[in-house]
Amino acid sequence: MQSRHPARCRRGRQTDDIDRHIAGRAKEPTVKQPDAKDREILSILSKEARVPMKTLAARVGLSRSAASERVAQMERSGVIRGYRADIGQMEADVIRAFLLVTLARTPSMGILDRLAGYAEVRRVSSVSGQLDLVVEVEVASIDRLNGLRDAIAETAEVQDLTTLIVLRRDIERSG
Repeated sequence: MQSRHPARCRRGRQTDDIDRHIAGRAKEPTVKQPDAKDREILSILSKEARVPMKTLAARVGLSRSAASERVAQMERSGVIRGYRADIGQMEADVIRAFLLVTLARTPSMGILDRLAGYAEVRRVSSVSGQLDLVVEVEVASIDRLNGLRDAIAETAEVQDLTTLIVLRRDIERSG
């Protein structure tokens, strides 16, 4: 029967844990405290969560990759827990709605060109899941919303369209 020799660490000390010998001394994960640059990034993101990374990096004087790594680290450590729209009081003469669009086939660049042609369309997002597009619109009346909805629904690329009218925005953040 072979006898097992005790493992030795890099400094020649005996150790019972062979994995520590191979991987080096295990360290407790440390959470980096936000420094001045991190706080500057957080200040900008709290006001403008959708700011492009290139713009954010330029504002804080870092490269895009350095700023991106700092944001990713703060997300991993829980300093940044999420991004959301914080929407306040809406104007009385504006009706906002979301059009949930399922396309007959994807990708369909033609529908994006068509949607871009409507002045009432504020934002179009491609999404994963059963839907393909979420279209945010602002119109002056329900009649205009119905007309816009009908025009989009009649497009050959659109298989299904559901309309959600925004009743109120409870939280809104602005830059």
